[in-house]
Amino acid sequence: MPAGPGAPLTEESAGADTTRDADGTSERSVVTTGWLQLTVEDPVATAADASALVERAGGRVDHRSETPGTDTQPARASLVLRIPADELDGAVAALRELGRVDQVSLDASDVTVERQDLEARIEALTASVDRLQQLLASAATTTDLIAIESELTTRQAELDGLTAQRELLVDQIDYATVSLELVTEGVAPSAGPGDFWSGLAVGWDSLLAFLGAALVALGVALPWLGVLAVVGGLVVGIVLLSTRRRGDREA
Repeated sequence: MPAGPGAPLTEESAGADTTRDADGTSERSVVTTGWLQLTVEDPVATAADASALVERAGGRVDHRSETPGTDTQPARASLVLRIPADELDGAVAALRELGRVDQVSLDASDVTVERQDLEARIEALTASVDRLQQLLASAATTTDLIAIESELTTRQAELDGLTAQRELLVDQIDYATVSLELVTEGVAPSAGPGDFWSGLAVGWDSLLAFLGAALVALGVALPWLGVLAVVGGLVVGIVLLSTRRRGDREA
């Protein structure tokens, strides 16, 4: 039974882009989207494997980003995969085999009405453009010619826009969009000291590091302290001399 708009799909039902109604007279257009997160040993290498897998299925990779791992940050990779709708079941099953599945979700949206509306509007505009081109060929006056050309330009632009919308919608129907996240286990924090002597060694190292930093800071500040002392001595001397002279005048 076809899934309704936004309804979650099982892997068995997600592989078809169109389905027939109960009476078998019309096809329904379905856009399939999915999300898959895997934990793997090497996300960067697995991203290459996933890309090759999708390409073998006749699909493509619309986006790919990779973050190599560091001492403090685990590696990860993100891909946006476009998979032919009729190959989705097998492709998703193969992707699941690349690592440990953490999250998986597949959804379907029925866009039959939207597609039929676009087709009808495109058909009507195509007929209108054809009629305007015929009128343009038989225009008797310059005024008629200008008016017809203006209307024809407007209709043709609208027709081009609707055609582009239809092509985008058909691409979404024919190719399911699956976002793939590849992550690895997080970097474990370093273990703390396990006994008294280990703690003492850590404390001693910390003390030495603090004293070393303090000596460096003192070395940086010492020249400035000398300059400040000289300036301060000059200021004090000037103040004392001025005070003594004022006292002599008053006496």
